Amino acid sequence: MAETIKLDRMLARRLLSVSAIKLQPGSPFVWRTGWNSPIYTDNRSVLSYPLLRNFIKIELARTIIENFNDVEVVATVATGAIAIGAIVADVMGLPFVYVRSHPKDHGLENVIEGNIKPGQKVVVLEDTVTTGANLVKAVEDVTFAGGNVIGMTSIINYGFPMAEARVQATKLKLISLTNYRAILDEALATKFINKADMKELERWHSDPENWTVEEEL
Repeated sequence: MAETIKLDRMLARRLLSVSAIKLQPGSPFVWRTGWNSPIYTDNRSVLSYPLLRNFIKIELARTIIENFNDVEVVATVATGAIAIGAIVADVMGLPFVYVRSHPKDHGLENVIEGNIKPGQKVVVLEDTVTTGANLVKAVEDVTFAGGNVIGMTSIINYGFPMAEARVQATKLKLISLTNYRAILDEALATKFINKADMKELERWHSDPENWTVEEEL
C-alpha cells in the first residue's frame, strides 16, 4: 500500500526540495528581528516552480473556501505574500488588496493598496507566521479601513507562543498549510538533517530570541 502523506508533510517536502526552506543549524541566518536562526524560509522562490506554485495556490484557495466560504476579498501582508495572495485571489475570482507595514511616504500615503468596501468579508493571508505581529497588524488595518476580517491563513506557521497569543487575541481562526513540526519531521525523514540537527532545531524553537550555536556544532 502506498504511503499516505499528510498535507503539512507533503508541502514541507516540496519546499525543502527546492530550497524554499533552508536548515543550517551550524551556520545560522540572521532574521530581520535580529534573532539568530537555524532555519530560513523564502516563499518567494516558489514562484519560479510552476507545479509547486500551483499546488500552494490551490491548497490555499481550498483552505479558504472550506473554512471561510463567504469571503469577498483576499488581503495579504506585504511584501512576501503579495504574489501568492494575488494568484489565490485570481483563481477564486475575488478582489485582492495588500497591506503595507507602514503608510506609503508619498502620493496617497496608503496603508492598504486596493479597495475594500465597508463591511466586505476579508481573509488575510500571510506567507510565514513568525512573531505574528505583521499578521495581526494587517488584520487591524483592514478592520480600520472598514473590512470585516473573518479569518487568516498562511503557508507556514512556526508556532511560537508569542504568535499564538497574538492570534488568539484576535478571536479569529488561523489555518496554515504546514508548520515547524512537519518541516522538522520531513527534513529528518528525507535526510536533510540528522538527529543532532533535529535536537538543535528544537532547542532554537524553545527560545528563538536567545538561541546561539553551541560550540560543538
